[in-house]
Amino acid sequence: MIQYWGKLFFSKSLSTWGDVFTPRQALVLSTLSTIVARLDISNGFEEPRGLMDAIKTCLALAVDRLADFNSSLCVLNSVGGRGVVHTFGRQALPMVWDFMETNPFNEVGANWNAGIEAFCSTIENEKCIANTGATQRASAISHPLSDDCAQLLFTDPPYYDMISYADLSDFFYVWLKRTLSHDSSLSWKFNEYEAPKEEEIIVEPTPVGLVGIKNNDFYLSKMSLAMSETRRVVGPEGLGVVVFAHKSTSGWEAQLESLLKSGWIVTGSWPIDTERAARVSAIGQARLGSSIHLVCRPRENPDGSLRTDDIGDWRDVLSELPKRIHEWMPRLAEEGIVGADAIFACLGPALEIYSRYPSVEKASGEKVEMKEYLEEVWAAVSREALNMIFEGADASGFEEDARLTAMWLWTLRTTVNGGNGVDENGAPTKSLPGYSLEYDAARKIAQGLGAHLENLSRLVEIKGNTAMLLSTAARTRYLFGKDAAESPRKKRKKKAHQQLKFDFMEEFSRLEEKSLPAGRAGGDWAGKFTGKAGSTVLDQLHQSMILFAAGRGEAMKRFLVEEGVGRNPLFWRLAQALSALYPAGTDEKRWVDGVLARKKGMGF
Repeated sequence: MIQYWGKLFFSKSLSTWGDVFTPRQALVLSTLSTIVARLDISNGFEEPRGLMDAIKTCLALAVDRLADFNSSLCVLNSVGGRGVVHTFGRQALPMVWDFMETNPFNEVGANWNAGIEAFCSTIENEKCIANTGATQRASAISHPLSDDCAQLLFTDPPYYDMISYADLSDFFYVWLKRTLSHDSSLSWKFNEYEAPKEEEIIVEPTPVGLVGIKNNDFYLSKMSLAMSETRRVVGPEGLGVVVFAHKSTSGWEAQLESLLKSGWIVTGSWPIDTERAARVSAIGQARLGSSIHLVCRPRENPDGSLRTDDIGDWRDVLSELPKRIHEWMPRLAEEGIVGADAIFACLGPALEIYSRYPSVEKASGEKVEMKEYLEEVWAAVSREALNMIFEGADASGFEEDARLTAMWLWTLRTTVNGGNGVDENGAPTKSLPGYSLEYDAARKIAQGLGAHLENLSRLVEIKGNTAMLLSTAARTRYLFGKDAAESPRKKRKKKAHQQLKFDFMEEFSRLEEKSLPAGRAGGDWAGKFTGKAGSTVLDQLHQSMILFAAGRGEAMKRFLVEEGVGRNPLFWRLAQALSALYPAGTDEKRWVDGVLARKKGMGF
């Protein structure tokens, strides 16, 4: 079988596709593959043309399906605790500590008969369709279709560097080749040693054949050619729909740039719920719940020729951009589309302003690249989102840390990543608990809000390509006048999340005792804070939340009433906003609600 050590496999013990299967799994699959390859159902009768090929193909695909559910990379389904998660629960080979194996001929679950029944059910449904489609294998940069022959393009292009489609397809290709390559009428489809990879339009750091390393320039140039081909095929009055589900900002920018360079005008974007919440790749991750469908039209003249003579004025584009975002953002919020989905959904209307021109230039004649325009789009979207969070109030009334926190939480909205400070195996995480975003996306949001991540090291932790908004508990030492930003961790006991809570309380008590005058008993915090901590409304709110969490009600009252912190209307406005933004079930949500519940009792 095909060797892939170092590229897809995570262990040197896995050097071929055969190593993915146990001996008895490989025996079952090889036996079924041989039986299907030698199958003859003609019985001396003349069969309808292609019937034998169709039957063998379905059976070969059933073998592939069984291989997906019977490898040493399958695990127990954690949702409900029944059945197994197949090898490709996500678009990558998983790393598993132990695997789950089922009887391939059992009466329930993912067995051979279930695979056959699945194909029979599909065929029963398909035969009721009056108009069937046709498939053809061809290069995306050289379509066999003629000019202007279609009225609608619908495509879900490769996701930049997220998925190695061709590499992963070899898992199934090797079994199809063993099953069908011996048949004279099907063998020509499996002449290649492995699935073709050189023309695949993705970003791949590992050299691929004669192409070498596929970098961003490769992806951009090839995707632009592919998008140009799709525009050639679609008529001047036709429509195009391009599905986007990129998490990485670089992936979004490359796909968008190729789309605009190829002569498409983006006229709208709609997020559609396409992601299953219980899917393996979504567990514990901050992922988009929707795929964004960009609706496009060819930038062509009625005769089908590409428009190239219009030049956009940069000043006009910048003037129209905030107005367009203001029209769309509230509309999306009314439909329940918030967070990252809403941000990306605004890209379509914003890009229409820019993409209607083949080129946009400044007064000096300098051409405005799409990357520069996207910076303006991110800034406009961020400002509009903040105005919605603070109910039309001037968001500039808050310091940069409050604005960044609100926008960060609004982006994640319903997803907690690492909030309990433990990983999936119950061990404490090396990083402080909080809410994470890709660094580049966090940088763009911060830039649009006038905030600088490099100046917010006490609020945002950056490690590699991940930026994490620190939880309130993780900021305890800094908020109480200490220089150290990280609370010490104790050795893990039976339950890591309980130990982290103990650490927080122990740390708070230790800091409290150090701040009290000699002879005073603990538990009676003076309510005074020194140093840079507490200089912003967000710091003051976090300090109040920690006092509430520690059961220091009197200290919190003195802090808010006697020190005058609670007399600042921005304090309560920010508390109300963060109450709506913190994910349900988190400590922050409980703590900020506790502070708000005592507002009236303190005379505010």
